[in-house]
Amino acid sequence: MTRPAFVLASASTARLRVLRDAGLDPVVVVSGADESNEAGLDTAALTGELAGRKAAAVAALRPDALVLGCDSLLDVDGEPFGKPGSAGHARKMWQRIAGREAVLYTGHCLIDGPAGRQVRGVASTLVRFGRPADAELETYLATGEPLSLAGAFSIEARTAPFVDSIDGHPSTVLGLSMPMLRQLLADLGYAMTDVWDVRR
Repeated sequence: MTRPAFVLASASTARLRVLRDAGLDPVVVVSGADESNEAGLDTAALTGELAGRKAAAVAALRPDALVLGCDSLLDVDGEPFGKPGSAGHARKMWQRIAGREAVLYTGHCLIDGPAGRQVRGVASTLVRFGRPADAELETYLATGEPLSLAGAFSIEARTAPFVDSIDGHPSTVLGLSMPMLRQLLADLGYAMTDVWDVRR
């Protein structure tokens, strides 16, 4: 089987790093897809829908490739939280999740352009949040880091000490479930090793 080009339809540096650490070297094409939720989908369904929009937009530009679109949202009491638009919004998110559990959903859509096929899946991870002190939270918010993170958190970098534990695969929290990707590739007839960068 000819190894197709692998394209990541995302500007996320965390997703790119996860793929590279797993032996891939994707081409990055940012989708610019609409991320609205006019249909009022629940958090899990919305991540799948947004991943599909991103993948479809880039697949139209790269019909020769395997195109992966992903989207992550934190579900808190049935409400989806994406990237906060401001430090004030991030503060309100943390005031709501501190000391609690929430579910991080990551939707995936993999489009095989040459075969004209696509597959989708949504992975989830339960996250248990710690309780940062007010001063810790304010210092963290001042870094600007949470503005680029779904739910204003990650399990790495400055926010890592404020996450007590997770139930699920760590890569899901970073925006791309590697076990899910392996399954989606298999559904399209590919082995994980088919998309490894053989030059590495």
